Amino acid sequence: QVQLVESGGGLVQAGGSLKLSCAASRRALSPYTMGWFLQAPGKEREFVAAISASASITHYADSVKGRFTISRDNLKNTVYLQMNSLKPEDTAVYYCAARSGSIYYTSGSGYDYWGQGTQVTVSS
Repeated sequence: QVQLVESGGGLVQAGGSLKLSCAASRRALSPYTMGWFLQAPGKEREFVAAISASASITHYADSVKGRFTISRDNLKNTVYLQMNSLKPEDTAVYYCAARSGSIYYTSGSGYDYWGQGTQVTVSS
């Protein structure tokens, strides 16, 4: 079983940047597609971005294209989400997740392992 721990969340002003990290333990991340999701209060969980096991392919939600970048370092067993030009509507708890399979499957139900989440708050 993969254990995932997110970090890097916090409070930032609109237009600012944050970089989230997701560190894995108990098992290597290298075989897995990794994704980031968000959940705002009172709303359903949403797909943000995903990266293939080899890091050769990335996929983004339209709402974050051009602002967020997903990356991974398999030697460090860590996945990142660089978030630039943040907007108040990006405020949410952000989760990383792992799955075996295509990065184009954007439903959270297709992911097998989840972190506990990290809060991102963007003030206007």
